[in-house]
Amino acid sequence: MKTHEETIAKIRLLPESLVQEVNNFIDFLVWKSSNQDSSTWLHSHESLELMESDFSDYLSNLEDYENRLARGEIKW
Repeated sequence: MKTHEETIAKIRLLPESLVQEVNNFIDFLVWKSSNQDSSTWLHSHESLELMESDFSDYLSNLEDYENRLARGEIKW
């Protein structure tokens, strides 16, 4: 359970707007893992939009968060 606990602790430190993005990403992962024909979805127009917008924002925000954590601006 260590990974679950660490992930939950990280999510609790995020601002509400980022928590919503994480929630959306988790929904996507759950959907993808339960969908046997995910390869069709991954090639669809909708999936490309999701990957280009939400995930790029997520990565940018995650990098910013990690940098602030490394500089000591954020404490665990």
